[in-house]
Amino acid sequence: MLRDYAICGGTFDPVHYGHLLLAECAREQLGLERVVFVPAAQGPHKDAAPRAAAEHRLAMLRAAVEGNPAFEVSDCELRRGGVSYTIETVLLMRRRYGGAPVVLIGADNLNELDTWRRIGELARLVRFAYAPRPGSPTPRAAPVPGLRHVELAMPAFAVSSTLLRERAARGQSLRYLTPPHVISYIARHELYQPA
Repeated sequence: MLRDYAICGGTFDPVHYGHLLLAECAREQLGLERVVFVPAAQGPHKDAAPRAAAEHRLAMLRAAVEGNPAFEVSDCELRRGGVSYTIETVLLMRRRYGGAPVVLIGADNLNELDTWRRIGELARLVRFAYAPRPGSPTPRAAPVPGLRHVELAMPAFAVSSTLLRERAARGQSLRYLTPPHVISYIARHELYQPA
């Protein structure tokens, strides 16, 4: 059983230093024992399917967190398939680890929480921690009654998976945007090439 832990979900298509920095800031500031990264099969708020296949996104994420004993990767949403909903993952993690996890999100997600599946129930089960995202609107007041959330202090780091995919498609360097193992994996498997 884990005492204090967080869930960091997303498509991770691909994972980048912004994801890892958010997780490390949360671990440090909230005194977390573990951060569990959970790649989504299909994000409920994404119109298109992920560009990289699930096995590639999972492998890149595992390579990115390697060496950090406070980080782990769960493939529970990939194994479940279909649209990935946070409430289902939270219920699974509570059975597995106990306690009330923290869910890590970007500030842009905080403004959309009222659209999340079973958000009333989710708000009772977890706390949310968010980081400001350069270029995103300032979060408004909590959109869900009873929502517990905290803002994390995090250095501004304007990087996104979209940026990495675009740079990879143009043959540009991904250095300093994602870990070297991820860069090697993308090159070896020729991911994110022009269609």
